[in-house]
Amino acid sequence: MASASADETVKLWNLEGKELQTLKGHENKVFGVAFSPDGETIATASADDTVKLWNLEGKLLQTLKGHENTVYGVAFSPDGETIATASWDETVKLWNLEGKELQTLKGHKNLVRGVAFSPGGETIATASRDTTVKLWNLQGKLLQTLKGHKNSVRGV
Repeated sequence: MASASADETVKLWNLEGKELQTLKGHENKVFGVAFSPDGETIATASADDTVKLWNLEGKLLQTLKGHENTVYGVAFSPDGETIATASWDETVKLWNLEGKELQTLKGHKNLVRGVAFSPGGETIATASRDTTVKLWNLQGKLLQTLKGHKNSVRGV
């Protein structure tokens, strides 16, 4: 498992509680962490406005740059080919594994805290401080806005 910390690191642990690796490279708090579906790549989201991709040995593979503020959430698509990132800049970005930005999802009216793919990978859900959850397709088209929360939505 992996844990993200305000100490600017991510730690990898085994299920017995032994620390296996410390990922160092972010320049601010780390808010989000996700494993690729094959378990070979770790994505980390930070207040340094970046997402970093690492291997299990702690080697930095790629830095995703493009957000204009803190990145809170990160998720891999079920096929492991796309990464979604949620940011204070009110956007969600889709990336490939080489770090190329594929799409920017715009429509929230406040910071975006959470992001998740549907099990089939065809829909992306986003959670925002604007009290909504939005559903998008992979082309960045807004499909639906879910309203009902009375305060910030932090996860999906």
